[in-house]
Amino acid sequence: MKKFISIVVSLVILTIIYWKIDFPKLIQVLQNCDRLWMAISLLMVFPLTMLAAWRLQQLMPTGSRLGFGEANRLILAASVLNMVLPSKMGDIAKAYFMKEKGHLHGSLSLSLVVFEKACDMLSLLLWCAFGLILYPQKDWLFWVMTTVVIGGLVIGTLLLTSLKFARVFFILAGKLLPKKLRPKIDKLRLSWEEMHRYFWQDNYRFFQIAGTSIFIWFGHLLQIWFFILALKAWAPFLAHLALSPLAILAGLLPLTFAGVGTRDAALIAFYQPYFNSPTAAALGLLCTCRYLLPAIGGLPFLGQYLTAIKKMRIQR
Repeated sequence: MKKFISIVVSLVILTIIYWKIDFPKLIQVLQNCDRLWMAISLLMVFPLTMLAAWRLQQLMPTGSRLGFGEANRLILAASVLNMVLPSKMGDIAKAYFMKEKGHLHGSLSLSLVVFEKACDMLSLLLWCAFGLILYPQKDWLFWVMTTVVIGGLVIGTLLLTSLKFARVFFILAGKLLPKKLRPKIDKLRLSWEEMHRYFWQDNYRFFQIAGTSIFIWFGHLLQIWFFILALKAWAPFLAHLALSPLAILAGLLPLTFAGVGTRDAALIAFYQPYFNSPTAAALGLLCTCRYLLPAIGGLPFLGQYLTAIKKMRIQR
């Protein structure tokens, strides 16, 4: 039911967007795009996916075997499930599947996925904070967003680096959030503590994964900037480092289907100083392709994941 509501909300937002903008102009922007830059930007999906698969291999304990091909299949199939299931359940299924294949025991597999997603979020916040600090046209709203982003980056970094801080954080979260969420908070706390014990045994591995995640997200933001060039528009790259992460964060709000709608509206609002609404709406469509293409690539591997999800639900 929640997924149906999110789809309806996405459709409503898109309807409002396309009703207010010049829709024929949107079609014209897409038709007149630079095809070379369009091909380059869309093809970046492949190296970014492979780099994420390589990072997944580096996350594995020494002695465990996860082939590069299988790591890619895990990433792609999880992309499909994240499009259609709530709460990033594709990543949880990825952890379960690694356990079923005998790569890891269950709690550690979940811990690795938690760490992977935490590194992704902190890398996005890091680039966003960097761009916002240098962004020249800050009004009061941008100062508020800068403060929130830097605050989130600091809290997230403390959660990754300080076990004491993490324990206090989860205790407070358990007290402040509704009772029905407390079992999930407790499970996440245990996984977080195991993740701390695992990764801080090897500082090199920790900083290797963190550095790789920062580089991956630079690649994602560069891809979106290439989309802008493909649409024959322009925004300074440093300004883009501030604006595109804000739009991605807007898409992570649990309101719409895969961020469609909220992300598009954010792109139109944030990039208004640099190009018109039809171009920003076209950029929103291309940003959706960033999630859609890996999901399409993961469809052939979806069957074995569906079996894993059924087992997960039976065991809950």
